[in-house]
Amino acid sequence: MYNSKSKPSVLPTGGGAALIDPSDALILLLDHQSGLFQTVKDISVCDLRRNVEVISRLATLLSIPVITTASEPAGTNGPLMPEIHELAPHAIYVPRKGEVNAWDNDDFVATVRAAGRNTLIMAGVWTSVCVMFPALDARAAGYDVYAVLDASGDPSEMASRISLARFVQGGVKPTSTNALLSELHRTWARPEAAELGKLYGLVAPNYAAVAESYARAQQAARDAI
Repeated sequence: MYNSKSKPSVLPTGGGAALIDPSDALILLLDHQSGLFQTVKDISVCDLRRNVEVISRLATLLSIPVITTASEPAGTNGPLMPEIHELAPHAIYVPRKGEVNAWDNDDFVATVRAAGRNTLIMAGVWTSVCVMFPALDARAAGYDVYAVLDASGDPSEMASRISLARFVQGGVKPTSTNALLSELHRTWARPEAAELGKLYGLVAPNYAAVAESYARAQQAARDAI
């Protein structure tokens, strides 16, 4: 019981202990396919693709491993968006044998385990299927799982809301591309800071305008000297 006369103990501030450790993170980009994009209604496809591109660039800048996969890429779901492997050339693609749930594919699970990382960051299309099923299975397997909701898409707002509720009930942590970028970035005192700053301009165009205004003001001040 708390004693008002006693001196309270000093609690640690946290210092990022509750945040994602980039050295323990693995990014899984699931079924970002051209056919499935045409069914997405809860986010604009333009915004969805841009956010996936930001995550791919971020993974390359911070040397975070990436695994991609696609369900029936030769069928109606369509091919995987090419920008992922263009922007994250170190990404590993794992083909599947028709499984809807990537976690049902032994090669996919083996590739995840071989990475030796316990924090899985997932995004995909559809959120309610392609992300949901492996995310819940990964949680059951003991992984710490994050779902990047605005780098994922569903056929309706209703499906998106249900997905969010089920993620939370299942212990999967929802996040956004901007939050993920900031969480992994952590400090401007790093050699990649300038390139990371450009990513903020992609995920939040208004931030790009702020940066441009600041740069112009700085140039005007130098010109006035």
